[in-house]
Amino acid sequence: MTSSADLAHRLGIPSGPLFFPVTAYGPDGSVDLDVYRAHIRRGVDTGAAAVFACCGTGEFHALTPEEFEVCVRAAVEETAGRVPVVAGAGYGTALAVRYARLAEAAGADGLLAMPPYLVVAGQEGLLRHYREVAAATALPVIVYQRDNAVFTPETVVELARTEGIIGLKDGLGDLDLMQRTVSAVRTEVPGDFLYFNGLPTAEQTQLAYHAIGVPLYSSAVFCFAPEIALAFHRALVEGDRATADRLLDGFYRPFVELRARGRGYAVALVKAGVRLRGLDVGEVRPPLHEPGEDHVKQLAEIIERGYALLEEAQ
Repeated sequence: MTSSADLAHRLGIPSGPLFFPVTAYGPDGSVDLDVYRAHIRRGVDTGAAAVFACCGTGEFHALTPEEFEVCVRAAVEETAGRVPVVAGAGYGTALAVRYARLAEAAGADGLLAMPPYLVVAGQEGLLRHYREVAAATALPVIVYQRDNAVFTPETVVELARTEGIIGLKDGLGDLDLMQRTVSAVRTEVPGDFLYFNGLPTAEQTQLAYHAIGVPLYSSAVFCFAPEIALAFHRALVEGDRATADRLLDGFYRPFVELRARGRGYAVALVKAGVRLRGLDVGEVRPPLHEPGEDHVKQLAEIIERGYALLEEAQ
């Protein structure tokens, strides 16, 4: 039996921005693998600590199983073992198991298990769901807490005791609950259980998350402004609060305020940012929609200001 601690060590996510690439589509709406591969290469070459392929930012919800497998395999090939590749898995238990096995067959290093589709389940049902996903493959599993999958600290303790489950990604934002969860797991299941801040534009809240023992975070900004994301992460690691605050005030807060102006902008605005930076990854698929022209213009100004802040600091 392989312990969860051993699996966490095997996954080996280093400190650094976690890259959640968008999925590229061509003019006809089909997956554009050439552009997708270029997007992955850029991210890894720039300094991503890990690639989370076909997850929320990658429009997992909009991909067929066949597209999913092809994209995960492309991400694995483009990273060439330089960083881990974690793939999404979701929907009901049977489909989540199918996606987990597709990801394993495509060469992924781990899974991000997203909430079950549609239903609001009790703690017992959620625990059974994630245990079945974890038992379906040899891949280490990170459970994503958000929306209809919210766990008590006691349930997370049981998840941490489950073979194959190595971490929790929080997209809920309840710091009191997260502090109690971290404390409970630390007390009941000592080891290397991993915690991730998975809120949209996680940098905005990462100072608070880091303080309660959640050191890892997803970075959608890394998709289109990797230098800014790297500078912020470096400031966190080095305790450079002045740089962190300057980027929060001048770049991240304006970006978050713009993101809040449209439903689905946590994905659509990021994809627009990638296009603004010179890589045509296409539009989002329905039911998401594209940001308006004025919002794209504001996004371009925010990105320009972010890079100006980096130059001022040099």
